[in-house]
Amino acid sequence: MRILHTSDWHIGRTFHGFSTLDALRGVFDALVEEVRARKIDVVVVAGDVFDSGTPAAAAFELLTDTLRAIRSAGAQLVVTSGNHDSAARLGFQAPLLGAAGVHIITDPRSVGTPVTIDDEHGPVHFYGLPYLEPAIVRSVWPDVDLRTQEQAIRHAMSLVNADRSERGGRSIVASHCFAGDVEPTAGVEREIRQGSLDVVPLVDFDGPDYVALGHIHGRSRLAENVRYSGAPLHYSFGEGDKPRGAWIVDLGADGVERIEWLDLPIPRRLVTLRGTLDELLADERYREHEGDWVCAVLTDVNPPLEPMRKLRARFDGCATIQLAPAGGVKEERRTFRERVESARSDRELVDDFLTHVRNGEGATDVEREIIGEVVSTREAAETRA
Repeated sequence: MRILHTSDWHIGRTFHGFSTLDALRGVFDALVEEVRARKIDVVVVAGDVFDSGTPAAAAFELLTDTLRAIRSAGAQLVVTSGNHDSAARLGFQAPLLGAAGVHIITDPRSVGTPVTIDDEHGPVHFYGLPYLEPAIVRSVWPDVDLRTQEQAIRHAMSLVNADRSERGGRSIVASHCFAGDVEPTAGVEREIRQGSLDVVPLVDFDGPDYVALGHIHGRSRLAENVRYSGAPLHYSFGEGDKPRGAWIVDLGADGVERIEWLDLPIPRRLVTLRGTLDELLADERYREHEGDWVCAVLTDVNPPLEPMRKLRARFDGCATIQLAPAGGVKEERRTFRERVESARSDRELVDDFLTHVRNGEGATDVEREIIGEVVSTREAAETRA
């Protein structure tokens, strides 16, 4: 049996305000072609199918099209819910879909009862662990002490292993959690732990032939048979150096025979460009990045005017701007309130304000002339009044 392990589709997620649906559709199209060309038997999706518990209609449409295309390419699917998903919405009509070869596992009461798919060597048992929020699954297992996700996963795996020992045969587990010592990408994976309490020890996944993990957006191999596939798209500049793809697991008569990485296309590269606004707008070195997602780190001493509008004229994928003045931020010994209170004139007050917001740089000579004219006009008007 040939299995493709993917996760964290996050259908409906935006990237700095940009929709990712079209990009994700392109990646899914490529994945479907790989399923067909490589004769994949089962696609396992380890949680976070949607990015929200209330996905928009367009997200449901993309999921439906993708599931239909994967089935048409010859593979069955085993899909579990993650912490971003609404288990009820994702699992709607799960029994009917299961009859069509799309097995969606969202109910914790089903833990320990596998989806069984046969190949030429006999049955393979797929155990899906939907995201197990301790506060929710306590009502499912009232006699078990469940304060952390680690305890919830450990209990779930005890049910899985008890069933495995009775059934025999080969087995696959799909789970959505933090496992081992893997660290999340800052600002990307929604926390499902407090401190280190909800990190699931690797030993808790002992037993199955392969464990398909989700939640971490970068691929990772915790053990030869315990892996994260990561997300199919980059959802943060912190992920820019991480490959996108899926694991292909070849299962023989006695277990895993081979695991290989499958690269999937990256619709737009992520790049961080550093320089003054004028440099980023004019330098020919950056021409190759005009079609990329861009994080612009501006080193101008003073914040430039309308930088996003200007940058998007050249980089239509400019997604975010960071200010990093050359020489660093100057230490300000006086608070702005102290500056206001010590100002001896309106001209000095405006100049102090500009110094405060411009990293220590006050008004230019031209600006001082304009400020002087405005203040003088206002003073003359007040005198006449």
